Amino acid sequence: MASKGSSMSFSHKSYRLTSDAEKSRVTGIVHEKLLNDYLHRIFSSPEHTPAAAASRKPLNFQNLPEHLDQLLHVEDEDEESQGQAEGRLGPSTVVLDHTGGFEGLLLVDDDLLGVIGHSNFGTIRSTTCVYKGKWLYEVLISSQGLMQIGWCTISCRFNQEEGVGDTHNSYAYDGNRVRKWNVTTTNYGKAWAAGDIVSCLIDLDDGTLSFSLNGVSLGTAFENLSRGLGMAYFPAISLSFKESVAFNFGSRPLRYPVAGYRPLQDPPRADLVRAQKLLGCFRAVLSVELDPVEGRLVEKDSSEWQLQGQPTVLLTLAHIFHRFAPLLRKVYLVEAVLVSFLRGVVEAGTPTQAQSVVRQVLDLLWLFMEDYEVQDCLKQLMMSLLRLYRFSPIVPDLGLQTHYLRLTIAILRHEKSRKFLLSNVLFDVLRSVVFFYIKSPLRVEEAGLQELIPTTWWPRRSSREGKDSKDVKDETAEERVRRRAYERGCQRLKKRIEVVEELQVQILKLLLNNKDDNGGEASRYIFLTKFRKFLQENASGRGNMPVLCPPEYMVCFLHRLISALRYYWDEYKASNPRASFSEEAYIPPQIFYNGKVDYFDLQRLGGLLSHLRKTLKDDLASKANILIDPLELQAATMDDLDEDEEPAPAAAQRPTQALAMGGVLPLPRPSWLSSPTLGRANRFLSTAAVSLMTPRRPLSTSEKVKVRTLSAEQRTREDIEGSHWNEGLLLGRPPEEPEQPLTENSLLEVLDGAVMMYSLSVHQQLGKMVGVSDDVNEYAMALRDTEDKLRRCPKRRKDILAELTKSQKVFSEKLDHLSRRLAWVHATVYSQEKMLDLYWLLRVCLRTIEHGDRTGSLFAFMPEFYVSVAINSYSALKNYFGPVHSMEELPGYEETLTRLAAILAKHFADTRIVGTDIRDSLMQALASYVCYPHSLRAVERIPEEQRVAMVRSLLAPYEQRPWAQTNWILVRLWRGCGFGYRYTRLPHLLKTKPEDANLPSLQKPCPSTLLQQHMAELLREGPDVAPSFLNSVLNQLNWAFSEFIGMIQEIQQAAERLERNFVDSRQLKVCATCFDLSVSLLRVLEMTVTLVPEILLDWTRPASEMLLRRLAQLLNQVLNRVTAERNLFDRVVTLRLPGLESVDHYPILVAVTGILVRLLVHGPASGTERATSVLLADPCFQLRSICYLLGQPEPPAPGTALPAPDRKRFSLQSYTDYISTEELAQVEQMLAHLTSASAQAAAASLPTSEEDLCPICYAHPISAVFQPCGHKSCKACINQHLMNNKDCFFCKATIVSVEDWEKAASASTTTSSAA
Repeated sequence: MASKGSSMSFSHKSYRLTSDAEKSRVTGIVHEKLLNDYLHRIFSSPEHTPAAAASRKPLNFQNLPEHLDQLLHVEDEDEESQGQAEGRLGPSTVVLDHTGGFEGLLLVDDDLLGVIGHSNFGTIRSTTCVYKGKWLYEVLISSQGLMQIGWCTISCRFNQEEGVGDTHNSYAYDGNRVRKWNVTTTNYGKAWAAGDIVSCLIDLDDGTLSFSLNGVSLGTAFENLSRGLGMAYFPAISLSFKESVAFNFGSRPLRYPVAGYRPLQDPPRADLVRAQKLLGCFRAVLSVELDPVEGRLVEKDSSEWQLQGQPTVLLTLAHIFHRFAPLLRKVYLVEAVLVSFLRGVVEAGTPTQAQSVVRQVLDLLWLFMEDYEVQDCLKQLMMSLLRLYRFSPIVPDLGLQTHYLRLTIAILRHEKSRKFLLSNVLFDVLRSVVFFYIKSPLRVEEAGLQELIPTTWWPRRSSREGKDSKDVKDETAEERVRRRAYERGCQRLKKRIEVVEELQVQILKLLLNNKDDNGGEASRYIFLTKFRKFLQENASGRGNMPVLCPPEYMVCFLHRLISALRYYWDEYKASNPRASFSEEAYIPPQIFYNGKVDYFDLQRLGGLLSHLRKTLKDDLASKANILIDPLELQAATMDDLDEDEEPAPAAAQRPTQALAMGGVLPLPRPSWLSSPTLGRANRFLSTAAVSLMTPRRPLSTSEKVKVRTLSAEQRTREDIEGSHWNEGLLLGRPPEEPEQPLTENSLLEVLDGAVMMYSLSVHQQLGKMVGVSDDVNEYAMALRDTEDKLRRCPKRRKDILAELTKSQKVFSEKLDHLSRRLAWVHATVYSQEKMLDLYWLLRVCLRTIEHGDRTGSLFAFMPEFYVSVAINSYSALKNYFGPVHSMEELPGYEETLTRLAAILAKHFADTRIVGTDIRDSLMQALASYVCYPHSLRAVERIPEEQRVAMVRSLLAPYEQRPWAQTNWILVRLWRGCGFGYRYTRLPHLLKTKPEDANLPSLQKPCPSTLLQQHMAELLREGPDVAPSFLNSVLNQLNWAFSEFIGMIQEIQQAAERLERNFVDSRQLKVCATCFDLSVSLLRVLEMTVTLVPEILLDWTRPASEMLLRRLAQLLNQVLNRVTAERNLFDRVVTLRLPGLESVDHYPILVAVTGILVRLLVHGPASGTERATSVLLADPCFQLRSICYLLGQPEPPAPGTALPAPDRKRFSLQSYTDYISTEELAQVEQMLAHLTSASAQAAAASLPTSEEDLCPICYAHPISAVFQPCGHKSCKACINQHLMNNKDCFFCKATIVSVEDWEKAASASTTTSSAA
């Protein structure tokens, strides 16, 4: 007779038993007595005592099902009525009411328990309410923004401005503002942070309402709640845009249950009891072993248990899992029973023992449960682990996080489970990136940081060039002791965090394993597909909060990924000596154009991918042996996106067209091309991978490969790694690239994804985290100011002393808190190891750009983010990791600076780069680079050819390109050499606090004489370089200063109106920008005149005289506008409007003075004479403006000494800290020279009739006649006009030539002809 258990169906085997004891040896079933003892040991009831053991009923596999039914029987009469519990109304399964109980726009998860705000202030309530008794529910805080969580009645009406707590009969707790709300608001509770759990408790027997944060009661929030007929309270929340939470009404075990309070949703008590009993039976199986030889049971440790194929054990487990499997699909039971059991295993034993038990458990799950059952179980298991890890409180040893990560590792070490989770759960169902995040504690007391770091200390403000601005030797003995104690505490914290980080890296190493391809695809290739999709969601879904991974998670994920990647990279190098170390890593350029890797819609350096494939298809064919299928090009056009089907002729022709150039037979059409799910639009949007339509044989160098796009999900391992006939990701190797691959192709794609991750959000988050350090600096400065005031305050002013002492205490407590938070941030984000990761990523980008540059025109295929990551990672290393770590300490620092300098110098004007944003980024990066001595010296170290090319690009005419940044670069190369141009901050701003003293514009002058020399050589070498450059500078100066004058006129008029109209802050900013541009353009002119004076003073050069006259004209205009008594400029400067701080007399007047001194004092005698005559000949020249520079109201009489300056007036003599004695002497010499020359010119000048004046400017006499039309003007006007136009002023005829004209010669010619 077959047992009842024999009819059960198992995943792998069915075991049939016989009652014949004589066949025990053949079947493997032990004898009856031992079997009875074994089954009673496994399936014993808690009430069975040793005294009753003798009278117990014998057990075998025939009566075991009946025994199990009795064992698992639960008194569940009340189970049917659980949904109608007294005091509660609504469905027994409590979820969010997404059909009618909401206001505003909200995004609700599929389980109806998670919600994300998608409008100003949306509100939603649950489907169940309570009117009697004590109830609670939990809210898992996913973001720490503005939210109000609590209870409301059904009569409450909310809108986009008023939410829970803003109306009568609604009550809320707001941990963002640390307040409670019920129409009015008062302080309450503590601040919450992402990862906290808020418990909302309501006692309708006493009419009170309270809240808890992470299990710690915040006290009673509200009393005397309205109760009675019609009063029932719903759980509810109001949350602002992009804020997110998850509710637990009881569908999962409460993390912080409270005695006397019930969850809104009752737990499955009967199933829970059954599951716990079955778990006990299962644990008994693992701890008991049969010894058929001795006929006894042997107690063993569960970590030593092995499944040896004994039918008795197998059938016993089959009976257990027959009843256990359905229960393990329920989320509550998985978290309450299975996770607790596995966590106990991990906590009790060593990692090896825990791994052994977990592996055995998972093997049994896959063996005895149906696939859909074990898959549901694993899904719920990982989701529970993720929630437990994410919402566990921070404790000093991070013990909770460590245990959950170890359990996750143990599960993922199981190959079959890992592949299922990777394929279906980790990236699809849940945000597995959370496993790589270590949340930062908002409340350092609860995290135990006071015990870890008992002594606090805060660093001084650091400079951008390295360590603290003051030497460590300057600190006192007390400060040194505090600093060392603080550093020891930071080291203790760092060691504990490193334990968690190492476990996170182990998880990624498991996911990147490519040796587990037995019977399926290796984990690494599944990971690559999911990782690329993850990147695509975050790249194309910017602003779409449900899709985006939070940037703080991205930062941690990137560092763990780099660690795992470098581990496998160097492991491959160890077994393949011809490969490269990870220190030499880069992305080969062919990956960017062969289409094997999907870059979604991210911009390339040369523009859109479809455009590049059309314009550079010949280069792809000649340099990379790649042909883009014409149908692929056609599919990429915007017109074809609207077509539902391909034209019939094209479809018919495709098999014939898909030919390898060296082959003879048409290639078979891949099956994926016929897929109805892969339409043309999909191929356009996903230009990811290229399916090689190549014959399965090696390609000769002359053969060209025709390619088509293939979505990332359809790639195989061969598409990535390649084979003996296929280079995989490295298809289309240009001749400049080595034949030997760097490493496994799959690791190259992981590296490419890591670079993209940094571009998407990591850099932005690194900048945000610096805010903690900035807060420390601000509070430290406030504390020092308060202590100084305490020392200066008279002892008799006890009231002031009390206030100052109170402020001192507040600042000290705040600094203690912030310094401990800063220690956490430094350990998790800005540690030395994290700095080395970013430095490695920077060097990867530099090598990638260098290799891509060698491919010529194909460089345009490189995604823009490689250049932006190179720029931004350098900025992060320089600005974010100080003062604890300095970039100067990194290996190869000088070489890296030089390589980055070479890239910036070459590509800021590279015509292959067309994107406006990336070109601006390159220009700004170069402008910032030349502001710091270390990086400027790096620019000087690049090859001379590249330096000269850079300077040549800087000297190109300013028209038709962004010239302001170019001009800024030239100014920085000159700053420190010009007249009075050695200042860091303007004199009138010294008493004000700069917004950020580390800004590039506030760095000390560091001129480059080497680059100045290159500039001089270039301006001398060609006849057209200097005139075109100076003409463009003068044009921009004329525009910038004119705009500035026009704007300050409007500002002055607005300030004088009686109605007190406020000037737009944007207008003030534009006005100040125009002024700064005018000053910088004047400084560039000063540099040009100083380095190459002959281009203005040597009139044998073309356009020299005209340029000198234009320069004199502009200088006189600037002087007259700025130096006039009580003029417009004076009045606006006196107003000191916010936004116009930089507008002052000093910067613009010293720039003009520097040009005049160079022309009139330093030049040769002939040049000085020409400059003087041109300056005096300009009708706008006023000697009074020159006298203004030295504080003189009027020009001195000839032969008299200069009077003493009036200290109330502007005078260069007042700025002795900025202008040297020699420079002042040169100004006095210039003034004396101009005074004498102007007197002589006035005595020698003859009156000019109006008829003889130029009809254009009415300032100079007519001196030129145009041919062939014969119209006349002065030489200055016509020469300036001919720089930009060849048409006559008057008749628009084309001017062929310009001849000198003198009135006397013309009159004599007229008389002789009449005779």
